[in-house]
Amino acid sequence: MKKFTLLTFITAFALSFSARAQIQKGNVLVGGDFSNISLGLDDAKVFNFNISPKAAWFIQDNIALGGYVNFGLQTAKNSSTTVTYGVGTLGRYYTGTDVAVLRHGRLFGEANVGIGGINVSDGGGHTNGLDFGFGPGFAYFITPNIGLETLLKYNGVAGFGNAGYQSTLNLNFGLQIYLPGRGTAAKVRGDVRR
Repeated sequence: MKKFTLLTFITAFALSFSARAQIQKGNVLVGGDFSNISLGLDDAKVFNFNISPKAAWFIQDNIALGGYVNFGLQTAKNSSTTVTYGVGTLGRYYTGTDVAVLRHGRLFGEANVGIGGINVSDGGGHTNGLDFGFGPGFAYFITPNIGLETLLKYNGVAGFGNAGYQSTLNLNFGLQIYLPGRGTAAKVRGDVRR
C-alpha cells in the first residue's frame, strides 16, 4: 500500500506542473551553464572550458534571485593560458506564458554582478574587479523539474590590471533543476490526499 501511495504522489506531482509551475514563488533553481567547451585536435592542441554553477530562489512568480560561481580555462600548446573567474549575485526574469510552438518553454532574461577577473599568463592582459553580464535566454522543460537552456550573454570585467576592461559575448548551454519549495510541495500533498 505504501508503494501505491508513493507512486500516486509522484504521478500527481509530475502531472500538476506546467512550464509555469517551476517558476512560482518559493521554488528553487539549481544548475549550471557550460560554454565554449572545445578540445582542439590539430597541432595547436587548444583546450577551452567554462562552467558557471548557479542557484536561485523565486522571490515572486517569474522572478528569481541567487548567486553564481564562474571558472574558465583556455590553454594551447606553445601559447599562453587564460584563466577566468567570478563570484556574485544573479537575477532572472521569466516572461510571458508557455511559448506556443514549444508548449514547455519559457523566455527569460538574466543579469549578474560580482567580483571576477580574466588573467592571461606570460605577460598577457589581465583585469580583476567588477564582473557583470546580461542577456536573453530560453528554457525548455524536458521534464516537470529539468530545463535545458541556452543563453546569449554579454560578459564584462572592469577594474585593475594592465587591461582596464575586457568583454566577451558567449552562447551558453545549461541544465537547470527546478525544485519545489515547501508551499508547492504542500499544495501537491493536499491534492493527493483528496
